[in-house]
Amino acid sequence: MSFLSLFFTSFASATLLPGGSEALFVYLLSEHLNPFLLLVVATLGNTLGSCVNYILGKYATDFALRKNYMNEKHLQKASTLFEKYGAWSLLFSWLPIIGDPLTFVAGIVRYAWWKFVIIVAFAKLARYGFVYLGFLAIS
Repeated sequence: MSFLSLFFTSFASATLLPGGSEALFVYLLSEHLNPFLLLVVATLGNTLGSCVNYILGKYATDFALRKNYMNEKHLQKASTLFEKYGAWSLLFSWLPIIGDPLTFVAGIVRYAWWKFVIIVAFAKLARYGFVYLGFLAIS
């Protein structure tokens, strides 16, 4: 049950919904669960959550513009910046606040899906890896 909770928490925290999964990840580490499995589950959930953002960016942009959920001017600026920095910006997909919109914009500009998944999975794994190293350092 713990792994399933971590998966869904990691998944939800990577979508445009607010939230974080690091606290649960650290708690489960403190409960002496398998750290490798925790890394895999958290990374998988977080990466799939980012894929939801990508898909929303790819297919729901017109709807969001029509309903005034997004501003065309801001969307254009974000798209221009993403096209300028591309893959490098996706390495920051793990960051709070800016990471989720980056994955959304990747869908808007229709960045190559396979490249997106590889880069985002790497960034998410690195984040949980650093959290794990921090946990090891203080425990």
